[in-house]
Amino acid sequence: MTLADTRFSNRRRKLATAMAAERLDDFLVTHLIHVRYLSGFSGSNGAVLLSKDQSAAISTDGRYATQIAEEVPDITATITSAITKDLLQKLEGPRRVGVESDFVSIEQFKQLEKQCPEEVTLVPVSGMIEKIRLIKDNVEIERLTGVAELASQALEDMIAAGEIVAGRTERQIAADLEYRMRLLGAERPSFDTIVASGPNGAKPHHGAGDRELQEGDLVTIDYGAHRAGFNSDMTRTVAVGKIDDFSREIYDIVLKAQEAGVRAATPGTPLADIDAACRDIIREAGYEEYFVHSTGHGIGLDVHEAPAAAHTGQGKIEAGMTLTIEPGIYIPGKVGVRIEDTLVITDGKPRNLSTPTKQLREL
Repeated sequence: MTLADTRFSNRRRKLATAMAAERLDDFLVTHLIHVRYLSGFSGSNGAVLLSKDQSAAISTDGRYATQIAEEVPDITATITSAITKDLLQKLEGPRRVGVESDFVSIEQFKQLEKQCPEEVTLVPVSGMIEKIRLIKDNVEIERLTGVAELASQALEDMIAAGEIVAGRTERQIAADLEYRMRLLGAERPSFDTIVASGPNGAKPHHGAGDRELQEGDLVTIDYGAHRAGFNSDMTRTVAVGKIDDFSREIYDIVLKAQEAGVRAATPGTPLADIDAACRDIIREAGYEEYFVHSTGHGIGLDVHEAPAAAHTGQGKIEAGMTLTIEPGIYIPGKVGVRIEDTLVITDGKPRNLSTPTKQLREL
């Protein structure tokens, strides 16, 4: 058995243990991120049926017959157009079968019920696989590190090439950054790249428009790369030439808050306290009303996944989790600043996957 096979079978074993606690005989997994997490299959159509004895069945359609044989050597695949029906029809006798209620609509649930043999009961289940995904294994951390390094290098290369200058549009900069990530091996951006210049920086999810950068602008760049199923997420705010004292003040406050959040992200710290470490500094500076989102989130196969560092955050951060730290101040019509790192939580201080400097660069 290969390392990859062991990794996926270990995940299925953990899920089988969680199933036992909920008195589930089987679990039908249809969310493609979770199909990949449990089996390694990366196609766009497929499902896994896991039984409490840890045996598993997987199914996809004919487009992926060769791919699934290569990616999932430890489970014999069924190739069919009726993916979930064929899996469910394998079940006999009274069975309680978990279904991912977060990813199945009411109508889809009804259709699945029609596909079940007699004495099979579908049970809506929420968050079970997500809890297992919280702690990253060594391969996940390796891939997250690699894709973060790729994204960091793309930004450094773009800055070195002098591409963030007055007269260029936000859209041009976003396109250049995404192009550089692809040249370095990214399959695609992990989300729509944000390049928010000048007053557009006050819009946390501005996107990248046709505004031309101007001398004295702050430019917030929030972006990520996707490779081999994993994502990166980082934000840096840079200056086009010299900026005014007010913009510098806002930048310095956000940087101080962000660094406080990074320091707070140690095992056993409540997630709400990590958020407070950032928020308290911004509050003390008099800008609390302009920090309009939570401090951070986990990252992995999804760009946004558990845990969540927010004032309403539940639980504590633990070693093996990932967490972004991304406070911001957004003053409508004037200026916006966000600085974001992606951390891997370790037994000591967190490991920062986002390597470009956070000191203000006046380009």
